[in-house]
Amino acid sequence: MARPLFDEATYAAVREVLASGRLAQGPWVLAFEERFAIWSDAPFAFAVSSGTAALLLALMALGIGPGDEVITTPFTFAATANVALFLGARPVFADIDPVTLNLDPEDAARRITPRTRAIIVVHLYGHPCDMEAFQTLCERHGLALIEDAAHAPGAEYRGRRVGSFGIGCFSFYATKNLTTGEGGMVTTHDPQLARRLRMLRDHGQSAKYVHEQLGLNFRMTELQAAMGIEQMRHIEAWNARRREIADFYSRNLQGVRLPATVPGCTPVYHLYTIRVPPAIRGALRERLWAAGIETGVHYPTPVYRQPLYQRLGYTEALPHAEAAAREVLSLPIHPALREGEVRYIVEAVNALVDKLSGG
Repeated sequence: MARPLFDEATYAAVREVLASGRLAQGPWVLAFEERFAIWSDAPFAFAVSSGTAALLLALMALGIGPGDEVITTPFTFAATANVALFLGARPVFADIDPVTLNLDPEDAARRITPRTRAIIVVHLYGHPCDMEAFQTLCERHGLALIEDAAHAPGAEYRGRRVGSFGIGCFSFYATKNLTTGEGGMVTTHDPQLARRLRMLRDHGQSAKYVHEQLGLNFRMTELQAAMGIEQMRHIEAWNARRREIADFYSRNLQGVRLPATVPGCTPVYHLYTIRVPPAIRGALRERLWAAGIETGVHYPTPVYRQPLYQRLGYTEALPHAEAAAREVLSLPIHPALREGEVRYIVEAVNALVDKLSGG
């Protein structure tokens, strides 16, 4: 499904950090933040320990807590909603668009109450959400807009990078388009919010041993930052390669529902996710695995159906999220895939779908 790529320059950078003796919150982290801010069209960027930390810090910096509501999608990794729950706020789930599988702005609008403080959109699989609709909605109701861009570094909506519309939250987990093993980044245009984020990720310190706020340690290491800087030298080419593979898949796969691309959006295909009839998905995965092809299901269970949320009394079922969870299947897509491997995947999927569907 994924294969991180590291060149000799990355190994050299890591060795340089180790030789320096300074391993945390030093010049490499600062350089990574500066480069990422320029690249992501946001004036402030703060490197953190994970994508989850980025989301949590965004909510902390906004002062969100008990009694507040945060609207988000149920069709995501649980961390997107869990950070609100962790701070005592209530995640409110809106359904997804049946075409893009991103959060539906119209259903999100119907769920706004006087308690709503923020909307967290997720650029699922690396395809941008409808940012014009969400910006308008948040401005109309005085809500914070948070972008979970864990899948989408470099994706663009109408020529503008995702993560630059609201508070951008990125993940650099091992399988991501840009990886530091673990790690993340928070971006913002707001200087006051930037000041709070900077302090909160470092125990609330405004200066060494001067604690102005209640923060925690969400710092990134110098080793991770060195990896991130070297990854940024390749990210544009890697994202372009992902789009090439996605284009080949879309032109040649048969008998499956292909991922949609909305005009004006430039996705980065962290995942290439098709939809297949639920009756054949399990068998298709097993037979592809037997043929040497790994697949994934992103995601098999809407967040509100997780045991944690069931215990908390979440009972509403959202039809488009339910349907997607039964049908989605992610195929391998990463820059290291060779042409022959991509063709092999297409041929195997086409043959097996045809056979399992009774063709």
